[in-house]
This record gives sequence, structure tokens and C-alpha cells, in this order.
Amino acid sequence: MTGRIAVLATVAAFLPTAVASASAPPVGKLPKAPLTTVSIPPGGLVSVALPARAKGFVWRLARQVDPNVLREVGEADVGANVVVVFKAVHPGTATVVYALTKGETPKAYRAIAYKVLVRPL
Repeated sequence: MTGRIAVLATVAAFLPTAVASASAPPVGKLPKAPLTTVSIPPGGLVSVALPARAKGFVWRLARQVDPNVLREVGEADVGANVVVVFKAVHPGTATVVYALTKGETPKAYRAIAYKVLVRPL
């Protein structure tokens, strides 16, 4: 019986996360975006600066980042901009794409893309 309670508690702990992430629709078709390519070693950091946005607009991660290659480790407001920091985990290639949307709607008005090459040591 105790094992069942532990399993139910574990499942319940993950439910709010699943519901919260499902609330915003995915970002749809992206406008042409400038692509910045960065090469770093495992353990290295890369930051993405998202320019100030107009009232009612938000920068959203538009596509999933490969967590085997790159993981977000921090985010900060720097003046009117937002800077997101990623850490290179393993060699490989990951693409980071942010889209500017009006609230949490799927239409993207602007996009920024980074191709991160994590090179072997």
C-alpha cells in the first residue's frame, strides 16, 4: 500500500507541470530569422539576448532544444532586454529559436535563431 501512495504522490507532483505547459499553443510558422552560429566546448555557456519588446508581446521558445546537447541554466532581465543562458552538455548540434508573439498566441511576428555546435574536447 505504501508503494502505491508513493507512486500516486509522484504522479500528482508532475500533473501541474503538464497542465501548465499545455496551456499555451505552440508557436506556428516562423518568419525568416537571422541565424547566428556559435561553437563551444562541453561545459561552455552561450547566451541569447532577446531585444526589448512592445507592450503585449512576449518572446517564447519556439522549438524544443535538444536537452542532450544544450540546457537552459539561467535567465535575467538586463535593462529592457531578456538574456537566456544555456550550458553545453554533450557534443552535438542544437538549435535555439525564439519567436515574438502577441501574448501566448501561435502567430510569430519576429524570430531569432542560434545554431550551437558543441565540439568534442
